[in-house]
Amino acid sequence: MILHARNEQRAKEAATAFGDPAAVVVGDLASLEETRRLAADAVAAAQGPLDAVIHNAGIGSSEHLTTGDGLDAIFQVNVVAPYLLTALMPPPGRLVYLTSGLSSRGQLVWDDLQWKRRRWDGSQAYSDSKLHDLLLTFAVARHWPETITNAVDPGWIKTRMGGRGAPGSLADGADTPVWLAVGEEPDATVTGRYLKSRRPLTPNPLAVQPAQQERLLNVLAELTSVSLPTT
Repeated sequence: MILHARNEQRAKEAATAFGDPAAVVVGDLASLEETRRLAADAVAAAQGPLDAVIHNAGIGSSEHLTTGDGLDAIFQVNVVAPYLLTALMPPPGRLVYLTSGLSSRGQLVWDDLQWKRRRWDGSQAYSDSKLHDLLLTFAVARHWPETITNAVDPGWIKTRMGGRGAPGSLADGADTPVWLAVGEEPDATVTGRYLKSRRPLTPNPLAVQPAQQERLLNVLAELTSVSLPTT
């Protein structure tokens, strides 16, 4: 198992919590440079393609925060980072992207993805990013048919972002992503779906449109100067 931590302190905590992982790679997803290095370090630690990758990092904010790269922080961490990691690493056997039920109210505002013109709405920005994650999931599933690629709504989970009042435990949130990463049952080996509690859901209709998926890939390729390798 290879773990990811945002910084060295969190890496030490992760290594202690998980006992003896194969490696803990470090990188702040709010930095394009660190995300690039993270991808290289993960590949080096695995010595090649990974069996499965779970993209579960994400942020929300009531403030409109901008990263050192000049990008909207929610968009960079929730969307740009998983795209860049995907594009820079060899296709794994399985890919899991965490999204949210809030993707149902997500919007595609192509001329203002960075919230430079619109009045800031943190909840809408988060919802939009989760719709973007669905678009990314279905785009990768189309382009990499040999990789089992799915998106998961983990539910409202007791995390720092979810808060203590959330009804779901960490185990609840992890169940479906881990099942998709390692499960051998037929239902765990189907690609191109959006699931919650191991059951398929109907995604936002915008997410299943190939033209919209390609538009997002083009935007992300321009922002990162890295295109998704396609077959």
